[in-house]
Amino acid sequence: MTCPPLHVTFLGTGTSGGVPMIACDCLVCSSDDSRDKRLRSSILIRSATTTLVVDTGPDFRYQMLRKNVRHLDAVLFTHPHKDHLAGLDDIRAYNHFGQRPMQVFADSLTQEALRRDFYYVFTETRYPGIPELELQTIAESPFWVGDIPVQPIQVWHHRMPVLGFRFGSFTYITDANRIEEEERNKIRGSEVLVLNALRKEPHLSHFTLDEAISLIQTLQVPRGYLTHLSHQMGLHASVAAALPKGIELAYDGLELHFPAN
Repeated sequence: MTCPPLHVTFLGTGTSGGVPMIACDCLVCSSDDSRDKRLRSSILIRSATTTLVVDTGPDFRYQMLRKNVRHLDAVLFTHPHKDHLAGLDDIRAYNHFGQRPMQVFADSLTQEALRRDFYYVFTETRYPGIPELELQTIAESPFWVGDIPVQPIQVWHHRMPVLGFRFGSFTYITDANRIEEEERNKIRGSEVLVLNALRKEPHLSHFTLDEAISLIQTLQVPRGYLTHLSHQMGLHASVAAALPKGIELAYDGLELHFPAN
């Protein structure tokens, strides 16, 4: 799938509680380093003609305002946990100014959660001003959002199937602790792999720091970025200094550029 030049912005790189975490006085949550302040995980992807976001967490409104995103073509969802979909109601601003429904791409499990959590969007009696959505079902096959090609990648978040996405040479995976070999083959050949790394200690449903590093190296992806980080990971500056060559901690506002391929 030929991919146009892409611009990727990390809107948020934190775990479900964000960093700083409410009521926490730990070293990370008290840090003055802007890289230690993490909204819930999401990315913005732009080509010359298309703009999309992956996930609309509780910080979605602020993320859009902070980056002055005035136009949005579509939302892609990875899975139905609240820290990845709770901000969807604020899509109605784009409905208003764009005068059209928002294209929303999700698997059947996530669509079920959307219909439950945002029930008022899908009722026959529609209240004025509610979000207008056009649900598109993601399966295994690649698809296009405008001129941006999307390859879904199924990963596992303990027992929950989660979608990662490959856009040309850029692959984004969050909330995972296991990836089957067939799906790993879809990642191979990427120039950049973004992977969740919750903390250093083992976790039921997330890769640890060492596990994420090992997977990036096993797949021989030249550049890796770690996201969905908790305050338990440690200070950005300290952790970053100890990472192997080619692997970095992502941070809110980080921007990456990819030529056409």
